[in-house]
Amino acid sequence: MSVTLDRPWLRFDLGGEMQVLSWAPHRSGLVTADRILWREVRNSDLTPELDVTAWLTAQLEEVGDSNAVTFLTSRDVSAYEVAEAEVEGIRATAVATVGLSNAERVGHRMDYTGRDWGTINVALRLSCGLTQAALIEALSIATQARTAAVIEAAMRLPTGRATGTGTDCIAVAAPAGAEAYCGLHTAAGEAAGRAVYDAVITGTLQWLEDWAIRIPGLADPA
Repeated sequence: MSVTLDRPWLRFDLGGEMQVLSWAPHRSGLVTADRILWREVRNSDLTPELDVTAWLTAQLEEVGDSNAVTFLTSRDVSAYEVAEAEVEGIRATAVATVGLSNAERVGHRMDYTGRDWGTINVALRLSCGLTQAALIEALSIATQARTAAVIEAAMRLPTGRATGTGTDCIAVAAPAGAEAYCGLHTAAGEAAGRAVYDAVITGTLQWLEDWAIRIPGLADPA
């Protein structure tokens, strides 16, 4: 495994082909891939008349990465975080870029017209072989860990504490295997949750510091 920065690209080499589950802009759903990519963009890149899918496909063809699961973000991709956790021999590696310029409180929507869209993008790799059902469960654990990290960073919005952004995306990769469970009571679930939480909380606090946003104490009411 390796993480390579070649701005505007960030590449997470999975170390071999794996099943990857995501809702990424490129190669979403359940696919087989050996790497996960980020493409940094600005609002000016994505004009209203642009076919984003076709544009991103062409960008990937230019660099020979058409088979990669790929995120889009306006966050500076050099500000990425890597976190690892190992539980009972199962290793989880999370790579995250965190931008909160379009932060939201779940169940609400704010008007972000004309703002850059920062986005939280997380790629998680698990070393253990999982069934498709367990991979779905791993995705739920990663989402829970992302949300917990953002809540604990305590970014206040008019609608309450932020729980994520309007354009977050998560991809989970693991070898195909027989393990049917990846919940909070499992070693895989524990490792996955810890790695994602650590990467996202570090990235969130760094973004808040970079943008000079005051972080209320965690004991403040939501």
